[in-house]
Amino acid sequence: MSLTQPRGGSTDHLGHVVMIAGAAALGGFLFGYDTSVINGAVQSIQAEFQVGAAITGVTVAAALLGSAVGAGIAGGLANRIGRIRVMQTAALLFIASAIGSAMPFTIWDLAIWRVVGGIAVGIASMIGPAYIAEVAPAAYRGRLGSLQQLAIVLGIAISQLVNYALAASAGGSASAQLGPLDTWQWMLAVEAVPALIYLVVSSVIPESPRYLVATGKIDRARSVIAKIETGDPDDKITEIRDALGGERKPRLSDLRGRLGLLPVVWVGMAIAALQQFVGINVIFYYSASLWQSVGVNASNSLLLSLFTSIVNIIGTFIAIALVDKVGRKPLLIVGSTGMTIALAITGWSFSHANVVGENAQLPFQWGVAALLSASAFVLFFAGSWGVVMWVLLGEMFPPRIRAAALALGTATNWIANWLVTVSFPVMRDWNLPATYYIYAGFAFLSLVLVMRYLKETKGRSLEEMGT
Repeated sequence: MSLTQPRGGSTDHLGHVVMIAGAAALGGFLFGYDTSVINGAVQSIQAEFQVGAAITGVTVAAALLGSAVGAGIAGGLANRIGRIRVMQTAALLFIASAIGSAMPFTIWDLAIWRVVGGIAVGIASMIGPAYIAEVAPAAYRGRLGSLQQLAIVLGIAISQLVNYALAASAGGSASAQLGPLDTWQWMLAVEAVPALIYLVVSSVIPESPRYLVATGKIDRARSVIAKIETGDPDDKITEIRDALGGERKPRLSDLRGRLGLLPVVWVGMAIAALQQFVGINVIFYYSASLWQSVGVNASNSLLLSLFTSIVNIIGTFIAIALVDKVGRKPLLIVGSTGMTIALAITGWSFSHANVVGENAQLPFQWGVAALLSASAFVLFFAGSWGVVMWVLLGEMFPPRIRAAALALGTATNWIANWLVTVSFPVMRDWNLPATYYIYAGFAFLSLVLVMRYLKETKGRSLEEMGT
């Protein structure tokens, strides 16, 4: 990530901001790690507790609803106890979930621990973008906000590598004994290590100056601002106080408008929902079948999972490089256009497939087309919506409502994630090509939304939002 210092700026200030933004983004790493690590343990969990695919699926998906709850409560917590305390709360929940999930007595208490982990994910997914947006200078806010999504995709990739390494150490099986625990238990327990690191680093970074001003802690705010921004701290404090409308704490009632909510809140929720409604979490549901259709042995699960992660990481770096140069809106427009075309091609390719449940047989040429279009979709998503949604949610709302509106938007994202996950099997059995066409329709709808209703936020200070 290139962060060239503008004329008149301070390298010391920028370096400090990059450090604390990176520390806050560790919550994103745990977000990605937690949501992905369970994949390597699913079959072993099913065998261990002798339950069917349906109960296993409910156990795994329970984390998504926990994430919606966590995101929904994070805004209120952030306004009451501060951004740092909320990060520490998420870290403790991650640690508890990792240990509890690794040593369950039944499938049901495993599900409960997955919900606890989901709540931590939801909290981390909200507080990371909020904090980074509040400490980042306007000129770098897009790139620094992108650290959240970069941390997420790195967390996914690292969890896959850890799972592979543990399984390899146990002879290739996640069910084999590895010391005092089964391998799948170690897979879930290892998450406690990055969670502990997150707890430590969140204890040493400064509180958000905007929260400090909102709660009347002016001296502390002045000290933090002096370390992260150039110029007179008192001028910035005055700007923040004016934007907040005084020192009264924000309330959920501040979100209300003529249509139930303020228009900017509706736009934020729509962006959050559409990021999931394009089908990003199910696009590679048939990845094994696609790889088999082009001659790759589907048993090489590491290759199959890491391929998508690598494409995701490449797209994320593209977005980081461009988000502050070309702006949020142009990136989203290009991303939505590319996703629409790629999803339509994927649907057309699957219209030539013989689909039976979780297996799809495609002729070689259509397997190649589907694999390339699905990969292109991931690249366009990662290079735009994957990063920019988190940046926008952290910066697009007026200061008074930012934490509450961001929490509502993040909760919307998790609910949409859950809806896509649980609806895909039914839609697949109804008509697989049409399912991808529907996702293409949502991608086109995202294009319309961005072009008509989204205001560019590039280069504007947080205090200017809503004006």
